[in-house]
Amino acid sequence: MSGIKSPFPKAPATENSSSLAPREALIVAHGQPGDSNPPELALARLAVQVQERLSGWRIQSATMACPGALETAVKGIAQQALVYPFFMTEGWFVREALPRRLAPFPLQYLQPFGTDPELPTLAALTILREITWRFWTPELTHIVVAAHGSKRSANAALAAQNLAEELSERLPCASVQVGFLDQAPHISQTAADLSQQALCLPFFARDGGHISRDITAALQDAQFQGVILPVLGHQPLVPDLIARALETAHTSGACA
Repeated sequence: MSGIKSPFPKAPATENSSSLAPREALIVAHGQPGDSNPPELALARLAVQVQERLSGWRIQSATMACPGALETAVKGIAQQALVYPFFMTEGWFVREALPRRLAPFPLQYLQPFGTDPELPTLAALTILREITWRFWTPELTHIVVAAHGSKRSANAALAAQNLAEELSERLPCASVQVGFLDQAPHISQTAADLSQQALCLPFFARDGGHISRDITAALQDAQFQGVILPVLGHQPLVPDLIARALETAHTSGACA
């Protein structure tokens, strides 16, 4: 990623920053039940990276699965501090579970990572960088966006579908399709019958069993011969994107 300029410039500082909400934020992710320490440490590293990109901010982090971590993080947090959900969709955890656990605290909630309007730019840069590095031709490259989806709610697929549509408009690739683990069209169908010049972009915030086990198995079933990219949440420009979202929300007051 060295030498590539971030497309997410820092928002200009305002003169009356003292009258705005406190410059404090909490990044929250789901985490991993039963093995909560690795995701907790990974999210803490992300918070540090975001902190490095913002002047005059205090950035904290916590996963919902780590016992007591969320409650400890919000102790002493400023009123109207920002909460950034490091989730891919605005599903049950973002809409209900997180606000319920933080109900005693007057906080402002941003839209989740997977619905950030600048995420398609990050995803497009990720794909173009990989295509260039491999000396491929974009017009001959197929893209598979691999997401979780849900059997119970069609809303879970919307963010991934929107990303795929945005990528189709931005990239001159042979095809951009989305496949799901838990609903149709399944990844094993979407990734089938593609050439070796194909990329799979996992629409996930973090690695885990879905990546190492479920998506890998689905691609094997499809006899996918292409390349699996790191999940969107691991891309190098993610801290810049989050910092931009926090700065914009703070200066404009545009929170959920």
